[in-house]
Amino acid sequence: MSKNVLLSFKGNKQIDTEIKLTGSKSECNRALIISALSKGSVSVENLSVAADTVTLNQILTRLNSEKELADQYTTVDVGPAGTAMRFLTAFLAIQNGKFSLTGTERMKQRPIGILAEALKSIGGNISYKENEGFPPLQILGPFKQTDKNVKIKGDISSQYISALLMIAPSLPLGLTLEIEGELTSKPYVEMTLAMLEQVGISNDWNENTITINPQSFSTAKLYVEPDWSAASYWYAIAALADEASIFLPGLNGYSLQGDSKITEIMANFGITSQFKNGGVFLKKEPKIVERKIFDLKECPDLAQTIVVICAALGHDATFTGLETLKIKETNRVLALQTELAKIGVKFIEKNLSYKLDCSGLHFPEKITISTYEDHRMAMAFAPLALKIAAVEIEEKQVVEKSYPYFWDDLGKAGFSVNDQG
Repeated sequence: MSKNVLLSFKGNKQIDTEIKLTGSKSECNRALIISALSKGSVSVENLSVAADTVTLNQILTRLNSEKELADQYTTVDVGPAGTAMRFLTAFLAIQNGKFSLTGTERMKQRPIGILAEALKSIGGNISYKENEGFPPLQILGPFKQTDKNVKIKGDISSQYISALLMIAPSLPLGLTLEIEGELTSKPYVEMTLAMLEQVGISNDWNENTITINPQSFSTAKLYVEPDWSAASYWYAIAALADEASIFLPGLNGYSLQGDSKITEIMANFGITSQFKNGGVFLKKEPKIVERKIFDLKECPDLAQTIVVICAALGHDATFTGLETLKIKETNRVLALQTELAKIGVKFIEKNLSYKLDCSGLHFPEKITISTYEDHRMAMAFAPLALKIAAVEIEEKQVVEKSYPYFWDDLGKAGFSVNDQG
């Protein structure tokens, strides 16, 4: 990932374009696991081209083709794909094989212990090959369920919870999952349950307890909606442009994706969302930004996008619900603090909230943004090219994780996009 990209926007800052987005990585990764668990009864349509999804699909295809898994030791390398690591930890725990589940050096620094211990508490045979609570994992089958009750904290990655819920109908005793404390990223858990319902799996969610009994998957197709996380960068572009009219086909107003909340958030910045002609039409209207507090606990993947928008507009906002940001692809809090300092903005941590101080905001002629191997850093800061004459983004390939055509799409919208050595 050595090649950088240089962005600029010549002339009037007016955006008028139509952008077709790839399938949702969040939906697609869940759909692929559900399909694999269904042993072929569930098919998936509109597969995402995001690198994480491609990786997971290749792994599941390979595992399905290896018929005698119980007699061999299989290494499964997810690379930098965090969702794949979490979902496969649960998926592999109930297979008959012997597995070594690993990833990149950064992946080995991202905690998996809460999920692994939850699986071990109901009969999973999982051990840590290097550091306690972190990948790589050794997972040995066959799975012999000893209990159906699991307690898990709600303020950790919702992917741990989703991973458990997806394997629940395949467990001999089913699963009763008790969520302790407030649930972070609740829409992602709702997405998982809604997708399971689409393939015939019922659940009972009563207060903080979700119960899924043993049951069979129906024959069904799961259609993957375009990615609302990717859409968020077009909302950011609309917010920083002087004028904007952007059509994103395929998105609807009743999405399962938590990041569809971007429509509500961006209304604060004068970006209207009209659902018509089979998609969403974004338009910028004059508006003074007044909202001071943004609670992002249900959509933490939007954090970098919203923080950078506020910073670029000189809007001193406060953000809550960012508890999981430090264990993502990078420590996103530290990354934001470091990069925003380049335009004179401070991102101050105080207890569980973060406040922007834009009193020193300035736009240099050129800025170079480090991405820390994090796709969302690259895409959140790219719209600054509407405010700064030249924006160089390091490691241009990093966007392949979720939105491989991002730079091409910027070019379609009128940005000048040039590779750097």
